[in-house]
Amino acid sequence: MAAPSLTSDVATPAAGDGLAKRNALVLACAQALGGANPAIVVSLGGLVGQVLAENKELATLPVSLTNLGLALGTIPAAMLMRRVGRRSGYIAGAGICVFAGCLAAFGIASGSFLIFCLGTFISGFYGSFVQSYRFAATDAASDAFKPRAISWVMTGGLAAGIIGPQTVIWTRDLIPTAPFAGGFLGQASLALLSLGVVSLLRTPPAGPAPKAGSAAAGGRPLKEIVSQPRFIVAVVAGLVSYGLMSFIMTAAPLAMIGCGHPVGTAALGIQWHILAMFGPSFFTGRLIGRFGKGTVTATGLLLIAVAAAIGLSGLTVAHFWGTLILLGIGWNFGFIGATALVTDCYRPEERAKVQAANDFLVFGSVAVASFSSGTLLNSGGWESVNWLVFPPVIVALILLAWQKSRKVPVPV
Repeated sequence: MAAPSLTSDVATPAAGDGLAKRNALVLACAQALGGANPAIVVSLGGLVGQVLAENKELATLPVSLTNLGLALGTIPAAMLMRRVGRRSGYIAGAGICVFAGCLAAFGIASGSFLIFCLGTFISGFYGSFVQSYRFAATDAASDAFKPRAISWVMTGGLAAGIIGPQTVIWTRDLIPTAPFAGGFLGQASLALLSLGVVSLLRTPPAGPAPKAGSAAAGGRPLKEIVSQPRFIVAVVAGLVSYGLMSFIMTAAPLAMIGCGHPVGTAALGIQWHILAMFGPSFFTGRLIGRFGKGTVTATGLLLIAVAAAIGLSGLTVAHFWGTLILLGIGWNFGFIGATALVTDCYRPEERAKVQAANDFLVFGSVAVASFSSGTLLNSGGWESVNWLVFPPVIVALILLAWQKSRKVPVPV
């Protein structure tokens, strides 16, 4: 094993990233299709819930179950991909979504809220595969290209932000006797298309499964890896970036409508937010290459704090939209930067279990945020939502500064 390198997170460019670039492009296309999955559930889940749920307070349960399914699916998805490889795992994940979309459509057609919720919950498992695309793009990449590979994949989110809503518009009324069922058949169709895309993936194998009695085959124990300061800092940064984004984004449309702004204005604000989330991906990787992972991550966290400050300063449309746009840019810098930091925490044979642990923690927090945001908004108002942003941002920034001062070795 080579000696550990020191902690400078500005990598030196390396040649021979042709395979990594090809895979990043393939995964960006897969992200465009797979990223439309949650957009369809968010657009239609609450509307279907209002029709099917006897207790109307449960109308948004299908959307929350998708987030829960995503969090719970991260570890099984990683285990499957470690056994059969990335490409076969992603093909299986797409198949899961085909089934989930058909099941949700059947739930609507049969008038069963339980079956519909089961379909949206299972679609969250597909989301756990899609979220790992960003890590898969780094499998064949040099240290210098890893941040850019992650950024390339995230640009697929821009297309997903268009494909998802357009799929809803064009398919929701395909079955006159079952309104909105067509939208979930459209969801299944997009997953079917992604099968052909992910089959083009050519990543190195994830490594052999550990032999009985041999810890070395699978690398260090997971407990040892997740307890290292570098991993803790990376997870906290990702958790804070994604959790706070979900927290504010969920509450903002409700707050805007509560302040008397039209529904269309709130929807347009979310659209600008999504564009701000994924638009910077075209250059975030280059910024990381120039300024370092920690610096870009910290900048993202600071932008999230500024977004909250704007939210506290007024209740006009400009204030809400400014909050949502800066929140999106901050999420992009913070989440991509934190993902790049995670890639410094493991050796090749350890990547599957470490990535799964990271995503379980991050997306578990997103599920909690989606459940709690509306409740806090109702009890404490829009101001309380924004004030709660600052403490976790401060903690994450302190940890990033502490790590930079320690010069922790990177495992190789």
